[in-house]
Amino acid sequence: MSYVVLARKYRPRHFAEMVGQSHVVQALSNALGSQRLHHAYLFTGTRGVGKTTVSRILAKSLNCVGADGQGGITAEPCGVCEACRDIDAGRFVDYTELDAASNRGVDEVQALLEQAVYKPVQGRFKVFMIDEVHMLTNTAFNAMLKTLEEPPEYLKFVLATTDPQKVPVTVLSRCLQFNLRPMAPETVQEHLARVLEAESVPADPGALRLIARAARGSMRDALSLTDQAIAFGAGRLQEPAVREMLGAVDRSHVFRLIEALAAGEGSEVVSTVDALREHGLSASSTLEEMTGLLQRMAVIQAVGRPVAADDPDEQRLAALAAVMPADETQLLYSLCLHGRAELGLAPDEYAGLTMVLLRLLAFKPAGAVAEKKSLKSAPEAPSQATEPRAVSVGVPPLEPSRPGVGADSAVGAPAVAAPAVDIAIDVTDADLGSPPPWHDEAPPEVPTQTGQPANSDSFVSIPVRDQPPPRSERDASGAGLRQGELVVTPEGNFWNETVTALVRAEAVTALVRELALQSQLVSREGGVWTLQIPQASLGQAQSSDRLQTALVTLGHEVRLALRHGPVSDSPALRAAAESRRRQDEAERLILADPFVQTMMRDFGGKIVPGSLRPGDT
Repeated sequence: MSYVVLARKYRPRHFAEMVGQSHVVQALSNALGSQRLHHAYLFTGTRGVGKTTVSRILAKSLNCVGADGQGGITAEPCGVCEACRDIDAGRFVDYTELDAASNRGVDEVQALLEQAVYKPVQGRFKVFMIDEVHMLTNTAFNAMLKTLEEPPEYLKFVLATTDPQKVPVTVLSRCLQFNLRPMAPETVQEHLARVLEAESVPADPGALRLIARAARGSMRDALSLTDQAIAFGAGRLQEPAVREMLGAVDRSHVFRLIEALAAGEGSEVVSTVDALREHGLSASSTLEEMTGLLQRMAVIQAVGRPVAADDPDEQRLAALAAVMPADETQLLYSLCLHGRAELGLAPDEYAGLTMVLLRLLAFKPAGAVAEKKSLKSAPEAPSQATEPRAVSVGVPPLEPSRPGVGADSAVGAPAVAAPAVDIAIDVTDADLGSPPPWHDEAPPEVPTQTGQPANSDSFVSIPVRDQPPPRSERDASGAGLRQGELVVTPEGNFWNETVTALVRAEAVTALVRELALQSQLVSREGGVWTLQIPQASLGQAQSSDRLQTALVTLGHEVRLALRHGPVSDSPALRAAAESRRRQDEAERLILADPFVQTMMRDFGGKIVPGSLRPGDT
């Protein structure tokens, strides 16, 4: 007798033998036990989860007559009566299976429906099972709609599909739908262990774990891989042989990669990828294995305990979860997950794998790697050096306190322009040893003040917010001014009139006009006019010479001197201030209008921001 593959030999023949689909088995068993039978069933799910198996068991339950020939509809078919044996053998005349992938036209469906007018010949019910029903054409679906909605009482439809989205809603609404779920790797592993025990084939738990993960929720795929592994291992399932057959990556390489990434050691990452290349291990499988381990690391970090105590690598995984921060774990998981799609675009898959892994080091804060390396090499500090003490800190953080700088130094001193807010927290000397890694430059020095207390080295005074002084306290040079704020000066009045005359006469254009509008006349001494410009790019020699020539046309025989600095009174600032004044006046007039107020009050009207414009004067 020829060999029967495990997927066919161990196909369930009773609901009790079904694995991983308890929700479907319970619903069908209760319906059969109470005789509440629907006329059409739709089983959905991915490949190899038991759709055809459930339909055959359901057909046997509907037509089983028991071992004594006196039985009725039951949720536990006997398996020995003629109907049960014929359905298992595929020769029961009242059970018809139609493969819609190869019989998808309207003619095949009409030929099937022509048999519906005849009562069962051998069994209690006629059962029409249409596999991959989503492959039928729209015409074929339309041809079976009426019969599917109101079939004869002796006819049952069983439909199966891997893609229910392609099934018309008119068909879905006429069926009782059951979704068969992909099976968990643990469930697949347990079932494989029972099958191999029945077959008297020795197997390592690690080998079964690899096959269960490679099956991706399909029991049929798992049994097919088991057949292949038995042949590959000459009757034994050993983890190294199964790993070689599947092309799976040894976890030791994956652990080395994660440990190197956690420590920020790029050279170790590159050498490990080179080792993968030498052994011919798949880069895609490496990222897949890393994704699984990182997912378990994230669970350990979230719940604080291992998730699979029977896994020998669990302790090593828990140690990695304690070393790598949770945010880096999530980032590396995302990089590995999306990096698999980039492997096909790289010059070769190992170069793509290297770039995916090094990307984490590129995104990692610069101080994080240095801190981890220093923790490995630095000797232990005395215990008293790490005792916490009160330190006044704020935003942004500064360097460690220096003599003569402190929060209490402002006590009794005159008010300053930037008051500081002190927040006392507990830090250690090690925390004050270096600025945070996100600071690239050293913070500015804090000026020393008199009246420093004796214990000032324990405090750092950090300004939280800069409050500008009142307008009356600002000097004429513009110190303390906010950028773009207008302060009217006598020289500004003269310069504004001069520039307005130049623009009206069209004596200045383009960059020369911008120089005139954006600059501020600071002084007029000895035939030299000093202009202050906000941007150095405006002070081109060519533009300055042309502006000086244009001033000559107005009778000003002067020489211009340009300097860069803040501008508080320029023709452009005056024009902007006038525009804002006119805009505010227009909005005030509109809001004060009685009709507008009535519309807003009684009808909930609103003025669209930016829709008001002042009129020309």
